[in-house]
Amino acid sequence: MKKTFIIFSAALLMAGFATTATAQTSATVAATAAGTKLVVPMTLTQTSPLHFGTVNVLAGTGGTVQLPSNSTTRVISTGLAASTVAPLATNAAYNVTGTMNATYALTLPATIVVTETVGATAVMTISALTARFNGAAEDAVVSTLSATGTDNFTVGGTLTVAAAQTSGIYAGTFPVTVDYN
Repeated sequence: MKKTFIIFSAALLMAGFATTATAQTSATVAATAAGTKLVVPMTLTQTSPLHFGTVNVLAGTGGTVQLPSNSTTRVISTGLAASTVAPLATNAAYNVTGTMNATYALTLPATIVVTETVGATAVMTISALTARFNGAAEDAVVSTLSATGTDNFTVGGTLTVAAAQTSGIYAGTFPVTVDYN
């Protein structure tokens, strides 16, 4: 029995040394996404000012002059009349550049105050500002830059003229901003 035990132990010992250890032959790789979004700074260039043209005040009643965002054809209320004296009405017009195919938002002020340039005390308000992007059928405040990274838009609004408004040349400025969405 001792001899059987020794042979059995020897066989067991040899079997232990004969066993080969195997390591993992291929690694597990997780595909991990990486990336970035790179945008170029946007530029906004005004190519035309917002001007309601020359307006005649009739009978001291005042009124409004609406300049649509996509046309220089004014809608003038009773109490005012269009004049053909220069300057003529123009929509504010802008060119935008930035990252191709990127969407962006336009911000216009709620109102603009224009002041009489000689006396500098009389003011009028421009409100209801609207914008029309190149090729759009309706006014909007969001657009997409083209495949070349360009776009353009025009702006209109409504000028309110008081009944006893001082005659003269009125001027002012207003902020227009664009930024990526």
